[in-house]
Amino acid sequence: MESPEHQEGRTFVEVISEKYSPENFPYRRGPGMGVVVVPTAAPQGSPMKDRLNLPSVLVLNNCGISRAGDQSEIAAFCSHVMELDLSHNKLQDWHEISKIVSNIPNLEFLNLSSNPLAGMTLEPRCAEAFSRVRRLVLNNTQVSWDTVLLLTREIPELEELFLCLNEYSGVSASSVACPSLRLLHITDNSLQDWAEVRKFGSMFPSLDTLVMANNSLASIQDSKDILQRLFPNLRSINLHNSGLNRWDDIEKLNFFPKLEEVRLQGIPLLQTYTNAERRSLMIAQLPSISLLNGSVVTDSEREDAERFFIRYYLDYPEEELPYRYHCLVNKYGKLEPLAEIDLRPRCHAQVEVHCEEKVEQVSLGFFFLFPIGCGLNIRLDQTVAELRKQLTTVVQLSTNSMRLYYIDKSSAFGPEEMKYNTRALHSYSIQDGDEILVVPKTK
Repeated sequence: MESPEHQEGRTFVEVISEKYSPENFPYRRGPGMGVVVVPTAAPQGSPMKDRLNLPSVLVLNNCGISRAGDQSEIAAFCSHVMELDLSHNKLQDWHEISKIVSNIPNLEFLNLSSNPLAGMTLEPRCAEAFSRVRRLVLNNTQVSWDTVLLLTREIPELEELFLCLNEYSGVSASSVACPSLRLLHITDNSLQDWAEVRKFGSMFPSLDTLVMANNSLASIQDSKDILQRLFPNLRSINLHNSGLNRWDDIEKLNFFPKLEEVRLQGIPLLQTYTNAERRSLMIAQLPSISLLNGSVVTDSEREDAERFFIRYYLDYPEEELPYRYHCLVNKYGKLEPLAEIDLRPRCHAQVEVHCEEKVEQVSLGFFFLFPIGCGLNIRLDQTVAELRKQLTTVVQLSTNSMRLYYIDKSSAFGPEEMKYNTRALHSYSIQDGDEILVVPKTK
């Protein structure tokens, strides 16, 4: 049977007293990373030791915290704390959370992820305690959207808000905007309708980065004028694993006036293309993007992608050509298809073999690919030693009794002796019509 303490959880004060006591946390972690706080008058029976080594960044995740504890001790020991991670605890009462936060006057970062806050009501007087926070993480808390709106109204300098894994399928607009918010991270929810996403524009007019991966967003429905008005400062958008399946939706990304970074992987539209085609077609469709899926788009890559785009649509009927195609044709002209060049290495060559007064036609190649009616089939990937062995039946000399010379008919230089037995024939760049001269060794 669980102890009452384990059932009820622990207090914030108990946990910092234990974790950051001199026995468990004896040393400072470098300049500016921590301070030693010596309370002047601790209350009788306080769980605090005489001194605690508390850093300015407190990580108290998965500690079983459910309550604040003595607020005077929180104030005494945490006045310098700037970042607090309380994720994966048992906090389910906003009043208890506000007791902790209100006594940490310099707190800028607060992580409450994976605390059981579903259905919990946040009173406005408690929300005031969060007013100094700049970065707030509420992932996997199932916190209600009304609570989110209350927090954004009460935190005047909120810059980053994380709301992942909260099962939101819709959001309500706020009558009061939050002009300070720059980053909204709302992945792994169920926001499929652009009408819901549109509300973020009016709520967060300074939004710089919108991360909406894994939301199955079906399409981007607004016009150019509306997107420019709602998202005038959006610089980066992440739509990984969304439901976008039309190039029209990709073209609409050009309507965000300051957009320069796009992340778009795992969408239905791109499933039928190769990796190279996906990237090239996306780059060509988005002329203002400098970062695609985390990789920099260079000027040369953009030009190659745009030329590829024109050639990709060469055989499409006029009514199916995208708007971007006509823009690129105006820029580069109507390009011809690239010539198909076979760059595979040669497998054989037709050469003449000379030995004294005797001349025979010999085909160097794969006998099963290039059958010759008479003569000798020799591969270009074989070595000089293998060539010597196969020429013995042609010139009636042993391998140790012959010297080989290669004569390049297109070169002004003389014969080149083939004296290295391990050298491959293809390294000589043998062409049709070249000669192999066999000279008997003198005794």
